[in-house]
Amino acid sequence: MIPVSPAEFGNDWLERVLKAPVGSLRGMSAAPVGTGQMCDSFRLTLDWDGHAGPATVIAKCPSHDEKSRYIAGVLGNYDKEVRWYRELAGMSAVSKPHCYHAEIADDGVTFALLLGDCAPAVQADQVAGAGAERLRPAIGELAALHAPFWNGDTAERHPWLAKDTRAMIEAALPALAEGFAERYQGRLAPDILALARALAANIGAYLNREASAWSVVHGDFRLDNLLYAPDGRVFVVDWQTVGIGCPFADVAYLVGTSVADPDERAAIEAGLFDDYVEALASHDVVLDAAARAAGWHDYRVNALAGVLMAIFASMNVERTVRGDEMFAVMAERPARQALALGSLELIDGKAH
Repeated sequence: MIPVSPAEFGNDWLERVLKAPVGSLRGMSAAPVGTGQMCDSFRLTLDWDGHAGPATVIAKCPSHDEKSRYIAGVLGNYDKEVRWYRELAGMSAVSKPHCYHAEIADDGVTFALLLGDCAPAVQADQVAGAGAERLRPAIGELAALHAPFWNGDTAERHPWLAKDTRAMIEAALPALAEGFAERYQGRLAPDILALARALAANIGAYLNREASAWSVVHGDFRLDNLLYAPDGRVFVVDWQTVGIGCPFADVAYLVGTSVADPDERAAIEAGLFDDYVEALASHDVVLDAAARAAGWHDYRVNALAGVLMAIFASMNVERTVRGDEMFAVMAERPARQALALGSLELIDGKAH
């Protein structure tokens, strides 16, 4: 049986999965960590008796919230993260926690994941946002993630990456967008809510548009899922949305959800896109002029990705005070980006 909370983590189970000698773990304490709403995360402090095991590890467990667990099962979020660490993490140079143990049951919901503690790296703040200096090292991590899988056959070799949820999203989004507009009508400007509704009305065209390139993508590459270390390293966490997709979407999503001031974002995003292209080249993925132009086109279209995530996630996970504000800025910032870049018009071919 897979233990699904620290209360169920016995010393014998921890010794086994951490490959420690029997009887070497005297005890363990747990404290909640992180701000994730799809699952529960804890820092485990381990008391060893003569064994040089890790002093702390991070445990990820199914959410205590039934609604969050249900949607995670439908979308395969827990299964994706477990499989990322088991099958793909070692193929990419992206900075991520060490995985000690990854296990999931056939129901796709019962799982346990033990990861290395990246402290003293600390989680970035989605609500506070960030500027170019903070985003550049994260852009480099995106290139490290994407490059090994660029236009490859990864989906054929790992078919779970290509789970198709488009029909479900297309069917659900109009009603979710109305609920989102009702919830946030006092927080978000009318043109932001109008964009959310317009995206819902055109979601089929957005989801079915063919990208210029594909790779393994994170799918939720934003500040809350990045840990910044004092030595300058950036660790990427929360791989529950990993899949095959447009790599330029990850870039647009990061920039669009991070920069609070629309004028600042407009001033820096072309430079950050250039940084990404240069970082790809350092990993032996060189884009010619045509591929670069097509990538910028994809970037513009996928400014809508942050809006889509804000609508879908906010209406399907446990509601919290911080979560409400986080999803508000996650919609507001990329919506301003999408309006400035003409993203909706690109979907129906009215803009170039």
